[in-house]
Amino acid sequence: MTDAPTITDSHCHLDFPDFDGELEALLDRARAAGVRRMVTICTRLRNEPAVRAIAEAHDPIFYAAGTHPMSAAEEPMASVDELVSLAKHPKFVGIGETGLDYHYTAESADVQQRSLRIHIAAARETGLPLIIHARAADDDMAQILTEEYRNGAYSCVMHCFSSGAELAKAALDLGFYLSMSGITAFPKSQELRDIFAAAPLDRILVETDAPYLAPPPHRGKRNEPAFSALTAQKGAEVFGLDYAAFAARLEANFDRLFAKAAGYRAAA
Repeated sequence: MTDAPTITDSHCHLDFPDFDGELEALLDRARAAGVRRMVTICTRLRNEPAVRAIAEAHDPIFYAAGTHPMSAAEEPMASVDELVSLAKHPKFVGIGETGLDYHYTAESADVQQRSLRIHIAAARETGLPLIIHARAADDDMAQILTEEYRNGAYSCVMHCFSSGAELAKAALDLGFYLSMSGITAFPKSQELRDIFAAAPLDRILVETDAPYLAPPPHRGKRNEPAFSALTAQKGAEVFGLDYAAFAARLEANFDRLFAKAAGYRAAA
């Protein structure tokens, strides 16, 4: 008899008020769905202590921190030293999320780009993966990621990837990873599924971005880490694999990219 498949929700936001008072029940539901780990993301550095506390209190939860591009113009500019210092925590496993979002906040493009380059430098220095948010900024995103990679290698995941095929190719050509969110399971997302199907299987992660973007049959409702299993099931279909085989590949991919989380051992 083999063990039941397990996966990791590589990106969620467990400090958001949507989950107030529900964390224990949420973790129970995640475990029941086969979601054994999750990375909760801090999007404003002033909130890092609260996000860190969640990770410290729960063995399955790791965390990352950065300045979300939509907040870049209203938050103090992060420094490389600040991010490197935060990264010393044993459960801090990624830099970000950072990136570019021109859909709602194009007016702050210059600030977003400066912030992104700072986060890239921190990822390069720490060896931790960069966590990228990209929306309506494919050309600038591809240019900056590629330009900065020439200045020194770093690892990266394109979180909640829903951009075009050209940005996917640019990221994959740099050795980066693409993360499937609930959007991948939406009925009208065939073009996006085709982009994933053309990607190397060893460069795929899965996530919820909870509380946002719940996959069917929960679309329009609050998302939570347990639902990453539903997206992973759709991903298995995309790659023509049974669920157990796809889940095993997802876990291997996560452990390779988030090596610090893979190597973490909870204190006895």
